[in-house]
Amino acid sequence: MSELRVVKGEPSPEELAALVMVVAARAATAPAPVPAPPRRWAARHHMMRRPLAAGPGAWRDSSWKLGGLQ
Repeated sequence: MSELRVVKGEPSPEELAALVMVVAARAATAPAPVPAPPRRWAARHHMMRRPLAAGPGAWRDSSWKLGGLQ
């Protein structure tokens, strides 16, 4: 644990003990869990289609593709 110093004022021993307990309790708590990223099927950008372009092979591109994958 790092050093704790009083730089201004004169706290009583009880106040100092309370401060140390709060800092120690805060340091002992686990960090908040990081939410998991959305799964691929739930990602909205995979539901969007690319614009269709006319030309050779355009009929192949007209089929449904998820994220550009066939």
